[in-house]
Amino acid sequence: MLNKIASLDLVDFVEKNILPEYQNFDKAHSTAHVTRVIRNSLNLANAIGADINMAYVVAAYHDLGMSGPRAVHHITGGKILANDARLKRWFSTEQLKIMREAIEDHRASAAHAPRSIYGRIVAEADRDLDPDEVFRRCIQFGLANYPQLDKESQWKRFLEHLNNKYSVNGYIKLWIPQSDNARKLRELREMMTNHETLRRVFDKIYDEETGE
Repeated sequence: MLNKIASLDLVDFVEKNILPEYQNFDKAHSTAHVTRVIRNSLNLANAIGADINMAYVVAAYHDLGMSGPRAVHHITGGKILANDARLKRWFSTEQLKIMREAIEDHRASAAHAPRSIYGRIVAEADRDLDPDEVFRRCIQFGLANYPQLDKESQWKRFLEHLNNKYSVNGYIKLWIPQSDNARKLRELREMMTNHETLRRVFDKIYDEETGE
């Protein structure tokens, strides 16, 4: 019988040594983000009977690669986990290999399906498809990474990103039927068809994020 929560000594290690790293990243990859991904991962792991400790650590490490170039952050994150000898206290070499691959596979734009259930868990947990959360993270990322763009250019980038990732022809893939993301994605796509409403939402969040 698998535990419903991660081992307390493992949680203590992660909270003291790993989660503080997210304070150095942009708002779209913040401590609040990784905390949500951990929570979603544990819920999914419990629902499908996966190892809780493995799912917990994969979620905790999944965006550590944001310390380097975003385009390869999933690869960098996998290396960070694989090179962290402290994790050998809790996991075997084979488990760590699976966990590294899970982090490498979690990115929404990955060309292939995750190689294990742990990759599918973190990929699904990372997809917070609540429309308000999607819109806010998109705007936050634009402001943090393209500060030279004015509001109208940020709006254009916002629309392009939503279409490229979340439209019917977008690259996002959902991997676990037990997740609530399918319903949220339908809701998100419906909102995307109404540009007038979408612009009002954009203006509200943009003004909140910029203090305008």
